[in-house]
Amino acid sequence: MGLPQANRLRHWRDFKAVYQQGIRHSRRHLTLRGLPQHTKAVDKAKQKMSIRIDESKPPTRIGISISQKVSKKAVVRNRIKRQLRAILRQLLPQILPGWQLVVVVRPGAQECDYAQFLRELKQLLVEAKVLNGH
Repeated sequence: MGLPQANRLRHWRDFKAVYQQGIRHSRRHLTLRGLPQHTKAVDKAKQKMSIRIDESKPPTRIGISISQKVSKKAVVRNRIKRQLRAILRQLLPQILPGWQLVVVVRPGAQECDYAQFLRELKQLLVEAKVLNGH
C-alpha cells in the first residue's frame, strides 16, 4: 500500500521545482528536499473577492527519487522505496501540511534496514522544520 493519492508528488515539473527552488538537508543515506506550496487558485480568489476565504493549506505531497547508482537491480531499489513509503505513511500525520517533499536515496543505502531509514528520515524532517512539534 502506497501513500494516499492526495499526498503523492507525481509530475516531473513538481520534482524540478523542488530541486531548483527548495531547501536541502542531507544525511549519510538520504537527502530531503522541500518546497512550501503556494496555492494560486486561493491567491487569485482572494484578490477578486473581498470576503474571507479559509486559508487551509494543501496536503503535503511527497516523492521518492532513487537512481541506478544505488543499485543496478530494480528489486533492491523497489524494496527501498517500499520501506520509505511505509515510513512516510507512518509519519504523515505528524508532517505539516503545505509542503512538497522529495526524498532522494543516496548510493550505499542498500545496506540500511527499516530502523535506520526511519531514524534518518525523522532527523531530516526535524532539520527541515517539517515535522509537527519540532
